[in-house]
Amino acid sequence: MKTPYKAVEFIIANASLYAKAKSERIYLEEFRKTKKALLMKDAMVAGFDSAASQEREAYAHADYKNVLVGLAAAIEKEETLRWHLMAAQMKTEIWRTESANDRMEGKATQ
Repeated sequence: MKTPYKAVEFIIANASLYAKAKSERIYLEEFRKTKKALLMKDAMVAGFDSAASQEREAYAHADYKNVLVGLAAAIEKEETLRWHLMAAQMKTEIWRTESANDRMEGKATQ
């Protein structure tokens, strides 16, 4: 890479996408708790008296599984963006190091 500008531009362009992906992941983590509580309530209405049986029914419910699938997708999206952003940061650090090395080599040959 000749300059770090493309890497910095990538970071700027994708920072909001990363923030959105992270917010979606956190939302789904919290929604999972809400969904579990709602499903446990439904199980109680359906005649499951103990909290353990209500929880079992909630975890086994297709709606809960769908939340987990969505959460997995959100985590994958967030992590992919995070690593792309980290790679862009690394490129700027590599460029900085190479530039410093080039300056040192220039001084050494003078």
